Amino acid sequence: MGVLQKIRNRSGLLIAIIAFALFAFIIGDLFNSGNIGRPSSDVGSVNGKDISFEDFKIKVANAEKNQQNGQAITSVQASNQVWNQEVSIALLTAEFEKLGIRVGEKHIVEVFKADPNIGQNQMFLNAAGKFDLAKFKEYFKANPEGIQYLKEREKDADLNAKYQIYNSLLKGGLYTTQAEGKFKYEAESNKVSFDFVSVPFSSIKDSDVKISDDEITAYMKTKEKKFKSEEAREIEYVLIEEKPSAEDEREIKSKVEGLLNQSVQYNKTTGKNDTIAGFSTTKNVVEFVNANSDIPFDSSYVAKQDLPAENAEQLFNLPVGQVSAPYMYNGYYCISKSLGRKAGAKSKASHILISWEGTQVPNKKEVRTKEQAKAKAESLLAQAQANPSNFVMLAMMNSDDSSAQSGGDLGYFSPGQMVAPFNDFVFSNPIGKIGLVETQFGYHIIQVTDKQDAVKLATIAQKIEPSEMTNNGIYEQATKFEMDAATKDLEPLAKQMKLTVSPAVRVKANDESFGSVSNQRQIVKWAFSGDTSVGDVKRFEIVNQGHVIAKLKKVYKKGLMAVEDARPQVESILKNKKKAEMIKAKLKGSSLEALATANKVSIMSAIDLTIENPALPGAGFEPKVVGTAMASKVGQISQPIVGNAGIYVLITKSELKAPAIKSYDEYVNKLKQQVASYSGRVIQALKENADIDDNRSEFY
Repeated sequence: MGVLQKIRNRSGLLIAIIAFALFAFIIGDLFNSGNIGRPSSDVGSVNGKDISFEDFKIKVANAEKNQQNGQAITSVQASNQVWNQEVSIALLTAEFEKLGIRVGEKHIVEVFKADPNIGQNQMFLNAAGKFDLAKFKEYFKANPEGIQYLKEREKDADLNAKYQIYNSLLKGGLYTTQAEGKFKYEAESNKVSFDFVSVPFSSIKDSDVKISDDEITAYMKTKEKKFKSEEAREIEYVLIEEKPSAEDEREIKSKVEGLLNQSVQYNKTTGKNDTIAGFSTTKNVVEFVNANSDIPFDSSYVAKQDLPAENAEQLFNLPVGQVSAPYMYNGYYCISKSLGRKAGAKSKASHILISWEGTQVPNKKEVRTKEQAKAKAESLLAQAQANPSNFVMLAMMNSDDSSAQSGGDLGYFSPGQMVAPFNDFVFSNPIGKIGLVETQFGYHIIQVTDKQDAVKLATIAQKIEPSEMTNNGIYEQATKFEMDAATKDLEPLAKQMKLTVSPAVRVKANDESFGSVSNQRQIVKWAFSGDTSVGDVKRFEIVNQGHVIAKLKKVYKKGLMAVEDARPQVESILKNKKKAEMIKAKLKGSSLEALATANKVSIMSAIDLTIENPALPGAGFEPKVVGTAMASKVGQISQPIVGNAGIYVLITKSELKAPAIKSYDEYVNKLKQQVASYSGRVIQALKENADIDDNRSEFY
């Protein structure tokens, strides 16, 4: 049964082969909360094929459980992950069906074999160490409870195998011809020289050229895919933080300072007053700290560099038994008592690692035996001891450790952080000592470069938090602002109440991130609710932060991008088009000299430019200009050319054609390297041309 469990827990079939994750989901009672009372519906569709919410929610629940790199993910993040996967599968499956791609047992077995947990599992290998299909089948016959699981794996393997065939077909269709190789050769090798006059677009002020909203819209309609936009909402908001008042700070300060000296407290049990020792005189410091601090006692020794920066000097030099002056750190009010000092509590060292075959060290610089490694290490030790200042260079040139890049420097570390022989050498020798030790990683030539003393502090830290009275005042302020904002603009209202309006946030239906207050799905859902209109206001309580008063400022419909969003991209393009016509209208003259004089510019020369390198001196990247020069007759003045930076007129002076060569294989291979990865673009291309309806915002 352990084999089956191993396959269950560690199967990586699809991740290893398909670039997008195709997760396996085992149906169970995993989604018992949320969406109560909601009728079963579809979470979306791809080219008319519905994606069931019932199946989708189970996969989302599994994705949340699986997490990512050990870190929890939100339901929205899990939903995004599963949605991208489901869309990709739907699009690819349709392609498989369209092309008639079919797979049999042989293909599926090959996919299983590619998973090391199956293909390299000792239970399924024959005497020659090869995967034995008969053994694999026999195992599941003997373990019938695994049959259903195997069937689910087969579904994934079927899809995976089809993808491999599909991807092979795509790659097979990506080839480079000799004609393309020839063009590449000529683009690199054909050279042209020419004189030119350039009138830059910048010669006309931007303020003299106006672009209307209608012109921007018309331009976007010519490139609708590029300027396609999802439905969105723009929200302006004010964050009223729950922060402690000056009175709250004074109260905490008084409370902490009151712990310094002894106090008298009434004992209900004895009916008498007890004298309680203060922090300065208590015999049991650990118990006193744990009874009075929001942060438990820490027995570690702390180096000066690790103490609070503003108070490091005071705390590090505090005499043993003395208590520091009160100080604030990270929202806490603190007092610290020195319990002792340890010399050399932290050490800094550099090393040169010389490993040998068999040690667990990747990227060894040389293949060597242990005897060879020892001989080399002893030689380096002698060199380092003879000239310690050369240690850094020796490490960079010889060490098998990644620290070689920094001259072997390992930084500061505490006792126990390094393997025993290394640790013992560093902490038992003075600064400057160079020696040799052996560990399981190899031979280490070690140089002790620094040591730090450390102090042990008992610290009482009490968090400075808003009192109930303060929070009540903040709540009243937030509710008043919410009511007033319903009929007034946020800016003047915020100014009146000494608050700040945060920059407006634009969100899409499935977003959860919201401005400076991190993940706030509740605000996004409110903005997209059918009951919310432009101008509506709502207050949201944000745990551990305060209150957000949000106002829906604008609704962006699905379709073309809003003009104000497109203007930064489009306006300069349209202005340059208008400037081009204005400049061409003024370009009068039958020679470059006449044109240069009329436009107060100089005649420039371009020498030996190519299609691959069309950078004009003083003008920049202008492939259209260089292409025109190559296509023009020598000595003939060109028509005005609209370039990237202005209008050009040129006269070709000379053109050097590259000599014909027998084979263009070198250039074909260059192009092959470029197109090799093109098959990886297929999913994005399919998405861009698909009809995808996403209704997830109704469920998450």
